[in-house]
Amino acid sequence: MTGFLALPPRAPAVVVLAHAGTGAARDPRYRRVAAALRHAGLGTLLLDLLTEDEGRSPHCVFDVTLLARRLRAATDWLRRETGLPVGYWATDTGAGAALEAAAADDGVRGVVSAGGRPELARPAALARVRAPTLFVVGALDTRLVGPTRLAADWMGCAPRVDVVPDAGHLFAEPGALEHLAERSRAWFTARPAAPAAPSAVPGGAPRLAAGQEDWQRGDGERDVRAEGAHGIG
Repeated sequence: MTGFLALPPRAPAVVVLAHAGTGAARDPRYRRVAAALRHAGLGTLLLDLLTEDEGRSPHCVFDVTLLARRLRAATDWLRRETGLPVGYWATDTGAGAALEAAAADDGVRGVVSAGGRPELARPAALARVRAPTLFVVGALDTRLVGPTRLAADWMGCAPRVDVVPDAGHLFAEPGALEHLAERSRAWFTARPAAPAAPSAVPGGAPRLAAGQEDWQRGDGERDVRAEGAHGIG
């Protein structure tokens, strides 16, 4: 896996923007939402859950069990490195994986599925999710509106479903991406922060890869490569 970690000073939590492929850093949805979260003071990890070769295989892209396992490994890595609470944001099949991962981890602070495939998570897993969950789906994305509501009905955590008028699957219509970013920002900033887990790093500061020091001094527009992210999972 490859990830790009951005950690503002005194961030209260980190949101993993999990991509079921290799394009998180290039996808306009991921970039726009990550920027909104960072401006709100949250850390972000843009994470590709698959390698380049795996991303070309439909079997891997739809292997929710594999994706969830790697997302849990990334979560463990983040907690060790930062000691911060972790939330999930995902699209497409990555959303099903995020819900599977959250079902096995009551410490996840929140989940946002944006044009995702939550119905790919097992019904038993959906019923176990305790993290506050928001589904955002475009009204023009008629293929997903029904399955999203069905997945929400399986869940016991009273998820919220936000159907965005005049928006399609990619939220490319005027104003749709801004709406998605704002709803995602509001969802994660409204979640109460949990006490930080003990950090694996002396003094509680995350270890930084070369070049990350500029981010710590306030370079808020640049994603940085997460040290060791290729080896998590």
